[in-house]
Amino acid sequence: MEVENKHIIIKHAIDGLPTESDFELRSTPLVLSVAQGSKEVVVKNLFLSIDPYQLNRMKTCSSSQKTFAAAARIQPGQRIDAFGVGKVVVSGNEEFERDDVVVGLLAWEEYTVVRPGTTLTKVDPHEFPLSYHVSILGPSGLTAYAGFYDICKPKKGEKVFVSTASGSVGSLVGQYAKLSGCYVVGCAGSKTKVDLLKEKLGFDDAFNYKEEPDLKSALRRYFPEGIDIYFDNVGSAMLDAAVANMNLFGRVALCGAISEYTDAGKRAALDMVDVIYKRITLRGFLALDHLNLYAGFISSTSDHLRHGRMRAVEDISTGLESVPSAFAGLFRGDNVGKKLVQLTSL
Repeated sequence: MEVENKHIIIKHAIDGLPTESDFELRSTPLVLSVAQGSKEVVVKNLFLSIDPYQLNRMKTCSSSQKTFAAAARIQPGQRIDAFGVGKVVVSGNEEFERDDVVVGLLAWEEYTVVRPGTTLTKVDPHEFPLSYHVSILGPSGLTAYAGFYDICKPKKGEKVFVSTASGSVGSLVGQYAKLSGCYVVGCAGSKTKVDLLKEKLGFDDAFNYKEEPDLKSALRRYFPEGIDIYFDNVGSAMLDAAVANMNLFGRVALCGAISEYTDAGKRAALDMVDVIYKRITLRGFLALDHLNLYAGFISSTSDHLRHGRMRAVEDISTGLESVPSAFAGLFRGDNVGKKLVQLTSL
């Protein structure tokens, strides 16, 4: 059987703020079969992840592109790989059968041919919504879990600040922090998001950073006794302000720098004397460095979900054609929680 496989590509390198016009929807024929002995698996994609880090892969040049394979540059016209959940259509791999529900590295397209060596795992499609396997139980969840517990090493009663706290990772970090007995404040870019943090996700307090002309003073108000842990998703001036308010032996998990992705002029300018004399630890990290925590992450987070102690916050668009606007919207602050695109139902 042959189908027209629609997919999203970039038309050119994107070196500034992405817009819908930077992308194009294309279609190519795909035969839904695998060669004997090939071990390939053809997956019909159901939900696809939309992540800001992909912009660094779309640039003409970024230092991140040479660090590891998953960060390599995406060329114009090339398929764009992304984490997702789908259903097996055809399998040459004995580990997978037709109609298995799987999560792994798919692509911004309707069907993905998954080759041997590519991450692909079967999941139970019944206990949780399928989208959870791309959000709270997917890479965003592992990033939040590993960054908070392995990098920040929280202690009960510590004071935690989370930037982009209503986003895919920040919204989970805040919940883990509260479950660990910490005092948590988050920042976001609208009243709606601030209300979500305080009223739905259990943050002790939250503020709209757009209403604060002096971030250092703002953090001093919310943390009169200083910050012990800062989970950074922003970089730039917010990182500077947080470090200025850190306590001795404070820990900073450097997860993202979204404010710097589209503006080369925005860069953090840390007071290194503060860092040295306060003995602050700043560490960049990626979820793939912490795969040894995956089993514990899935077990504990699933248990929190079953007992209503955590909430998944998802922002879902519909249809492959919505991918460009969904991606561009990340950099306008449109999304609340994890941004996903649903292509079809199970």
